[in-house]
Amino acid sequence: MRTAAGFPVLDEEIVRELAGFKGAAAPVTSCYLDVDGRRYVRAHDYEVHLDRMLRPVREREHKAGHHSVCDDLKRIEEHVKGGINRSRTRGLAMFSCSAQDFWRRFELPVPVRNRLVVNDTPQVRQLETILAEHERFAVLLADRQRARIFVFQLGELVEKSERFDQLPRHEDDKGERIKDQVRDHVDVAAHQHLRGAAQVAFQVFQEQGFDHLIIGAPDEISGDLERQLHSYVRERIAARLSVPVGARDEEIRQAALDVEDQIERGREAALVERLRDAAGAGSGGLTGLDGVLEALVERRVDTLLVSEGFEAPGWRCLSCSFVGRTGPGCPVCGTRMSQVDDVVEEAVSEAISQSCRVKICRDNPDLDVLGRVGALLRF
Repeated sequence: MRTAAGFPVLDEEIVRELAGFKGAAAPVTSCYLDVDGRRYVRAHDYEVHLDRMLRPVREREHKAGHHSVCDDLKRIEEHVKGGINRSRTRGLAMFSCSAQDFWRRFELPVPVRNRLVVNDTPQVRQLETILAEHERFAVLLADRQRARIFVFQLGELVEKSERFDQLPRHEDDKGERIKDQVRDHVDVAAHQHLRGAAQVAFQVFQEQGFDHLIIGAPDEISGDLERQLHSYVRERIAARLSVPVGARDEEIRQAALDVEDQIERGREAALVERLRDAAGAGSGGLTGLDGVLEALVERRVDTLLVSEGFEAPGWRCLSCSFVGRTGPGCPVCGTRMSQVDDVVEEAVSEAISQSCRVKICRDNPDLDVLGRVGALLRF
């Protein structure tokens, strides 16, 4: 399935296909670029970061005579500077192997960490992390005749179903007894309709799967609708909204995104509270950049928490992957390290490579007070 802009919707199958591609004729260039408008108001602001990533790689690959990689870099640059619709895009993921006419790009509704890698295969770990952390949300809207269910992942529609059951009508409205009979008949038909809507929701759950359900139904039928839901579906109810069954798809999508954002903020707050308690007890948690970097080098980090936008200069050892605030000599292997503009970015990349969970926290003052970075430890 593709988005309205023509880009493929990111899912597990696409990531597997990407991971299976091999650059037989030339290396594959993978580029992640954060274009979040909340941090980069102008296009120039994120283009500066792109230029900073491209320049040293272009110089290196040009000297080595790797023309395919140079063409990859040009294609990536032209795509970014050709203009990005940022109304629904906060991150870009681009993969290119010009020698094999391979080009994949994804406009993502979530931010990514800036990263440029030249390797034999696409670097898909960030995509895997995004899929793992952003769950599927279903929206079930119903009235007494119509029901619609939508499934969204990463802000994009991946499934849509609809059911309509015409309520019985009676043209003769003269007798009270007849009107009562018709009303009872209508109530039974409406109940059957809601039961059918619940069955459709369960079928979608079985076939597509979703982690959270948002219900939109008039008060007089919402209780009956929820009682009809299978327990597996009912236990996933995350919110109840006043969204009419005939709402536009974009209005429904935005409602799902708002609920997802609320759930995500709640999870972030719970993780930061857990970090604060663990660090305060002196067991299981660390705060502050120096301590977190040391724990990463020792491979003790289970979950890395970083305040969005936090940056700091530092050093990275290309020999043993050490990351630290001071250099140039590596304290682990003695190799001269490379100075990096943002050691926090390097820490995130290292955490991902160690299969750590990474949580970028937005507008969380509690984490800011703790030094804007922390780690929950494996041991």
